[in-house]
Amino acid sequence: MALTRSGFKRERFEDVFARMEDKAREVFGDTVNTNARSVLGIILRIVAWILAMLWQDTEDVYNSGYVNTSEGVNLDRLGPYVGISRIGDQYAVGAVVLTGTPGYIVQAGFRVAAGDRYFETDADAIISADGSVKTTITAVEPGQAGNVAAGKIVDIVNPNADVIAATNPEATSGGREKEIDTEFRERFTLSVSGGGAGTVDSIRGALLSVPGVRAAVVIENTANATDNAGRPPKSFESYVLGGHPKDIGAAIFSKKSAGIESYGTESVTVTDLAGYPHTVRFSYALTVSVSLQVTIKKTSSYPIDGSKLTKTALVKYIGGEDADGQLYAGLTMGASVVHARLLAAALTVEGVDDVQIELSTDGGATWSEDNVLIVQQNVAQTSAAQIEVVEA
Repeated sequence: MALTRSGFKRERFEDVFARMEDKAREVFGDTVNTNARSVLGIILRIVAWILAMLWQDTEDVYNSGYVNTSEGVNLDRLGPYVGISRIGDQYAVGAVVLTGTPGYIVQAGFRVAAGDRYFETDADAIISADGSVKTTITAVEPGQAGNVAAGKIVDIVNPNADVIAATNPEATSGGREKEIDTEFRERFTLSVSGGGAGTVDSIRGALLSVPGVRAAVVIENTANATDNAGRPPKSFESYVLGGHPKDIGAAIFSKKSAGIESYGTESVTVTDLAGYPHTVRFSYALTVSVSLQVTIKKTSSYPIDGSKLTKTALVKYIGGEDADGQLYAGLTMGASVVHARLLAAALTVEGVDDVQIELSTDGGATWSEDNVLIVQQNVAQTSAAQIEVVEA
């Protein structure tokens, strides 16, 4: 039996051929020649190989129904069951200051660049009397490459006598590659409660479905008095890491109970189906920045880019931005940074024989090998730039 109470068991080539060989001996006698050079043996092996491929396809079909074993498009089709979809390629956005002739109208689509990374203005912009104008821009190509530091966008792609200079006062952000299967599975697990409504779990699930949100927690005040954090009676506060305010507000409004007040430092207006405006409040999570000093004892199998791989492994565990601009969700809100798990993450890199890791949460003033405790409304974050790797 292929499908039992224990699940699906695929027959491999050796299993299929053994059964076919037994059947051949049953039909033609025990002396039948089925070795690899006989005609019958060759035929049996060809057919067994084809059947083994069919068994493999059947197993893939079976596995496609489960989030832990499904892949690609089949995994995408499971997302709507918990109210999420795979995050696709996203374009970096930001702002640029253009300098030129006062009164000149810079048409939407005006291109500027940082090397080979191109951006376009989003709307028409009129250069003011002081000879400059600030306008929003969007990367031409999606992906992390569009996330550039402040002051890097200085090239004007199509020279224009009325626009003589450009610069971006702040870094562009939001660009990312398509969500991979592993990331989607993690978000799927965190979003299983997103299909409900009116509960803490359903609000959190909806928030985790918002593009760009990497962590979320909802704290409610069920008492008839204001709590120690200033939350009014019968209210809740959503703490969110990442995401656009309007998207976050819409997610909260879609799940919160009528008459229950949302509380927080951020405020957005959401319109209901009847066209009436509602104020939704939430707070962005406070991040605890974690710096790491890593000393590695390596073996001969340690790769050339071992330092980079070690940093990536640690960023994936804690959460934050890797050297290539990729953002990893890492630990959930309120989850402590466990020192032993950092060691385990570093030891996953091939060629790492031993490792010592020290942590700092005050910018490197003090270091320790203790766990970093995180309160419920905070989230630990690091980056490749905050990790120093020394190879011994």
